[in-house]
Amino acid sequence: MNVFSDTAFDGHEQVVFASDPDTGLKSIIAVHNTNLGPSLGGCRMWPYATEQEAIHDVLRLSRGMTYKSALANLPLGGGKSVIIGDPRSQKTPQLFRAMGRAIEQVGGRYIVAEDVGTTPADMVQIASQTKHVGGINDGKDPARTGDPSPFTAYGVFMGLKEAVRFKNGHDDLGGLRVAVQGLGNVGYHLCRMLHKAGAQLVVADLNAHSVNNAVTEFGATAVPADEILYADVDILAPCALGGVINDHSINKIRARIIAGAANNQLESDRHGNMLREADILYAPDYVINAGGVVEVYYCREGKPVTETNKHIEGIGATVREIFERAKQQNLSTGFVADRLAEERFGTKAKTVA
Repeated sequence: MNVFSDTAFDGHEQVVFASDPDTGLKSIIAVHNTNLGPSLGGCRMWPYATEQEAIHDVLRLSRGMTYKSALANLPLGGGKSVIIGDPRSQKTPQLFRAMGRAIEQVGGRYIVAEDVGTTPADMVQIASQTKHVGGINDGKDPARTGDPSPFTAYGVFMGLKEAVRFKNGHDDLGGLRVAVQGLGNVGYHLCRMLHKAGAQLVVADLNAHSVNNAVTEFGATAVPADEILYADVDILAPCALGGVINDHSINKIRARIIAGAANNQLESDRHGNMLREADILYAPDYVINAGGVVEVYYCREGKPVTETNKHIEGIGATVREIFERAKQQNLSTGFVADRLAEERFGTKAKTVA
């Protein structure tokens, strides 16, 4: 089992392995950086094939949260936690209460929220053991449901509009064709916003029910899942799995803008340079999908949704700064985004593109 030599370790401040024999809890809590404030990141429950896979995932995700929070202008660092187990068959209230006790022992350096495989109800169980929980709806604001996905979608929408403005000189989406890959909570909310703005939607998802709903509600055109990346559209919005921008896909992508909600869309950093060389404008995913993190922070602070949305709208200014720097310096937008984040949270910028 390797931690320090893992490619995603990147100077993590703290990595905690927590277990509880009575509930079967096997978890890892990773705190990457707290220069700007306590680390915040979701708790993911997943049936990892190996413990090393779980370690790599939590380190990679924790590091990403540091960069995301910095570019979202939040007084937060980056952290993440994972529970090794199948969320469909191994969840119990006792398991999450044990997770809460483990988080409490970290002493406030890590704030947990929901993620893949966990729910607001799971967070309530964790909150019975620790106050270091974000994203729980207190019922005071009817516009706040406890679901961060509409806020994530709003940030993506703002980033996408800024990409259109940078590419076309205006942010009018009327008549533009947008391919949305993945119609989960975030993807579907994004479709609703794009439709309202006058965009023509092309959609794909493995869930036929979601696709049919999008066709009915938004007049979307459905295409097979293995064709959505290569649709004849102006904008591609990946909102499903990561790694879809790779050696195999880049040469076949017809969109001139990529702006979506999926994490880690680039299979590797060099694919950002390949997009730049292909004159495809890429809005770095962790910049524009930060709306959910903003909501978790504002909800925890007890601030109204109107303030949350105002902060999310600031994502556009950050994206614009990244685009302008990338153009001036002839660098990929992903590289520039990383350097800007490092300027903000205090890490020395790397010197290679």
